Amino acid sequence: MAIVEVKVPQLSESVAEATLLQWKKQPGEAVAIDEILIEIETDKVVLEVPAPAAGVLAAHVVAGGGTVVSDQVIATIDTEAKAGAVAAPAAAAPAAAAPAAAPATASAAGVAMPAAAKMMADNGLTAVPGTGKDGRITKGDVIHALEAKPAAAVAAPVPVAAAPAVAKPLPAVAAPVSTKLSDRPEQRVPMSRLRARVAERLLQSQATNAILTTFNEVNMAPVMEMRKKFQEKFEKEHGVKLGFMSFFVKAAVAALKKYPVLNASVDGNDIVYHGYFDIGIAVGSPRGLVVPIIRNADQLSFAEIEKTIASFGQKAKDGKLSIEELSGGTFSISNGGTFGSMLSTPIINPPQSAILGVHATKDRAVVENGQIVIRPINYLAMSYDHRIIDGREAVLGLVTMKEALEDPARLLFDI
Repeated sequence: MAIVEVKVPQLSESVAEATLLQWKKQPGEAVAIDEILIEIETDKVVLEVPAPAAGVLAAHVVAGGGTVVSDQVIATIDTEAKAGAVAAPAAAAPAAAAPAAAPATASAAGVAMPAAAKMMADNGLTAVPGTGKDGRITKGDVIHALEAKPAAAVAAPVPVAAAPAVAKPLPAVAAPVSTKLSDRPEQRVPMSRLRARVAERLLQSQATNAILTTFNEVNMAPVMEMRKKFQEKFEKEHGVKLGFMSFFVKAAVAALKKYPVLNASVDGNDIVYHGYFDIGIAVGSPRGLVVPIIRNADQLSFAEIEKTIASFGQKAKDGKLSIEELSGGTFSISNGGTFGSMLSTPIINPPQSAILGVHATKDRAVVENGQIVIRPINYLAMSYDHRIIDGREAVLGLVTMKEALEDPARLLFDI
């Protein structure tokens, strides 16, 4: 027997521990080299753990949902065994004891999730078809089984204490609450590490920063006309669509150059002025909000910015963003307009000192030269740390962004 250990990848210095999600392979199953065995969630990213060698998964050292640290052994692989040859611990017991050893919440399809396991135990169910990931039994499956089964056929409730312990894997996305459960349904789902970290940082931002928000409106017609004029040629030349975010990034950089304090951060009693422009772009992902960083945005072309943003969006969707791509940043942009937001007061992403909120562009009646006209208007909101940024710099910085967007040729000539 040749045993190979499966270890947690090396985490960054800022990540003390991580959480195992659901095992994709069970003991006794064959694995190929580099086949993904499990995903590990940190407070920033989700990492995949591949098999270091081919063979048969011998054992799970840490169950799904467990907390782990860098280089910790989480499983073992027998490189000489054949599939099915590795016995689970319960298999060593006498055959007569097998029924007692089998979990009451297990089905032929898989294992019940924690909420489903409790419902099954409370209602005396021992077998429910699972429709969840890898055949797991969800709460909805149990509700469906209870509705399909006559009330008289439901066995007397089994005491909760008699139900076997069930591993509690952390779900990637909370399962929807079924309204069939009762008139007042509830479901308790633990926060993911990413969600808990986002909550912690937002509370930290509000507790440590003197946040104030200034607003302005911008006529997006010039940007829309330029985008329409060059969209086809731009996409043909660069292989990516010309979006609005590259204009907002360029306008933000123009304002940060003119008012450097907007690009600064607080360190104790010091103000740190950054001589570079790393712009964070808030992106919604299936696991929560992430803010990947466009490095040296002032040195990038429109095409390079658009390609970077498109790459971030795909990586966020697939859970492939690296810790390096999420670290740092001197200023952030949050585009709630993609979801239809009309106005908001964004929260600063610490240790940064300012953030720009972009919203949906809508046709509005405005006054130009004494005449009421219809223009596509976008409301911009910039939240800033009033400890180091005065109202003058904040307001003039936002005006600079407005002027750049209403005359986008300025962005090409850096004026």
